[in-house]
Amino acid sequence: MNGRISRRAFIAATSLWFASDAAKSQNGPVTIVVPFTPGTIPDYLSRILGEQLKDRIGVPVITDNRAGASGNLGTYRVARSEPDGNTLLLTTASHVATNIPPFRKFDFDPEKSFAPIILIAKSRLLLTVSLKTPAKTLAEYIALGQPPSGSLNYASPGPMSLQHLVMEMFKIATKTRAEHIPYPGSAGAVRDTVAGHVNAMFMPVDTALPLVADGQLRALAVASESRSPLAPDVPTLKELGLEGFDVSLWFGLLAPAGTPSDTVNRYNALCNEIFSQPKWGDDFSRRGLEFVGGNPARFATFIKDETERWSRVIATAHLKPE
Repeated sequence: MNGRISRRAFIAATSLWFASDAAKSQNGPVTIVVPFTPGTIPDYLSRILGEQLKDRIGVPVITDNRAGASGNLGTYRVARSEPDGNTLLLTTASHVATNIPPFRKFDFDPEKSFAPIILIAKSRLLLTVSLKTPAKTLAEYIALGQPPSGSLNYASPGPMSLQHLVMEMFKIATKTRAEHIPYPGSAGAVRDTVAGHVNAMFMPVDTALPLVADGQLRALAVASESRSPLAPDVPTLKELGLEGFDVSLWFGLLAPAGTPSDTVNRYNALCNEIFSQPKWGDDFSRRGLEFVGGNPARFATFIKDETERWSRVIATAHLKPE
């Protein structure tokens, strides 16, 4: 018999032990606060997690959608909650890594107010342009935005969203000019990009690809180190000469700062076991998601690196609250 144990088998075995221990330690229901509306990716991940967790820890798990104040109300609620493992936050970069002064509207520190549990998944971003924008390649798009005469605009789902900051990063790297047109969410931003009211937008791959396939948008590049499995014909920005663009939307689970490490580790093990199950593979792919996983320290380092990166972009681009 082979004395080695597979990674999947190890995760399953340790998760069973953690689950029995977690059931003893959690008193009352667990609430997963999602600072987004129902039907969004964070909401989808929270409902998977809630359904799978309740049988493993022996208490109800509730999703609480709190999208008010651009999601900051829900984030603030978790930051101020008791660190007992009963209140968790499932969120994205916009409430953690890009929520920095002078743009922070609530009294919490994304790095100090939370205990990272797990980076669940990432979704790659495609640089898309409207059909009314006379650019079929990245080089042609960059040429349109070159000063002094060139000028473009671009959509995002709001100030300090990842789509906003990655385009500012792109502008710095390419020395292009483009006016930011923020929207209160993704729906209007995507709609106006398709209609040609704005030139461009970095879109999640699952949003962009159906529109590209339908001939409503052009995809110029993907903002990651490697090509997307869902869009293998779309080159990366790195292939096209732009280094440093490994940027994805990401979705992670956090607890209030001060949550005991054994509680954080139990949730981490359970989440690794839950989201690494093969049954989620096809559904994740349809939604443009790629499972990440790993331990809490890895997620904490990731958040720190992301916060530093976007702080540099904000400073270099001289961004001000809009």
